[in-house]
Amino acid sequence: MIQIDGQRPVSDWPHPATSYEADALTFCRAWQSGQTEFVLHTSGSTGQPKPITLTRAQMRASARLTGQTLGLQPGDSALVCLNVRYIAGVMMLVRGLELGLRMSIIEPSGNPLADFPAETRFAFTALVPLQLQSMLEHATDKLPVLNGMKAILVGGAATSPALERAIQAITAPVYATYGMTETVSHIALRRLNGPGATEVFTALEGVRLGTDERGCLHITSAATNGEPVQTNDVVELLDATRFRLLGRADSIINSGGVKVQPEAVERIVQDVLAASGPVPRLFVAGLPDERLGQRVVVFVEQQRLDAELWAAAQARVRERLGPYHVPKDAITVGQFAETPTGKVDKHRIVNSY
Repeated sequence: MIQIDGQRPVSDWPHPATSYEADALTFCRAWQSGQTEFVLHTSGSTGQPKPITLTRAQMRASARLTGQTLGLQPGDSALVCLNVRYIAGVMMLVRGLELGLRMSIIEPSGNPLADFPAETRFAFTALVPLQLQSMLEHATDKLPVLNGMKAILVGGAATSPALERAIQAITAPVYATYGMTETVSHIALRRLNGPGATEVFTALEGVRLGTDERGCLHITSAATNGEPVQTNDVVELLDATRFRLLGRADSIINSGGVKVQPEAVERIVQDVLAASGPVPRLFVAGLPDERLGQRVVVFVEQQRLDAELWAAAQARVRERLGPYHVPKDAITVGQFAETPTGKVDKHRIVNSY
């Protein structure tokens, strides 16, 4: 672990002990030197990773908007436990430097609080769902650390119904984030716990939303240099600032001429399985089928589903979404392949079948 105080001069910063800490310090020094452009790479979760050049002004606008939204103040402490070689981790560093936060920077792990005592206090952190799930399942003694925060952000992948139920044990505000490298991290938040929990994302101040002819979201903000960023995310746009995320246009399965949004099927399957205990990682995809064109299947990590539960999940999907949405098979695979940012590499897994 390395600690950097965003209010202290570079000369007061410690020396790195690992190559990861060196990478974090290299970025922080470049930022403090006034560097005006930074090349980052997309995560590769929906295609090949690609380089994107972001300006200092874009990144600063994003960081300040997050600070304003979450009430972060100079001197607040932040746990930086996302990969600093990608946008989510990089923007944690930028927030720390721009807002004057005291950062504890650790290399990403399944349980970021493992080496911190239960009396540790952070004001802010950002996590991927798997990290939060691991802490809630295996490190309940660290719940006071989570409860002491002003805000906890969860992004990089969808939160499952089971995880959202578990998150209710946390009293601090927990938010799902919506964003990407092209939008310089998140541009909208969704409260996951407490009386304000909702299925709807709300855009941050100054972010303008719209949809194209496919129903896919486009975003314009100071962090995008005032230029619209078109996404492949299908949404239900409720008004000028609020939307419900339905799934990705490029993941739609055409089964018997019916368009199936896999994310909707995933949530139903996860919900049924959660009634009987911990839910393995899974996702829904389409595989070639001579009769249907594509058949809907569920890929499950390392666990064969109980026959009764699987039948119940199929029945629930049929009831809620219709017969063409019902997954035909549950395919158990070993350890899921992952992208460098820890997201499930669905393309790689599906292409192996």
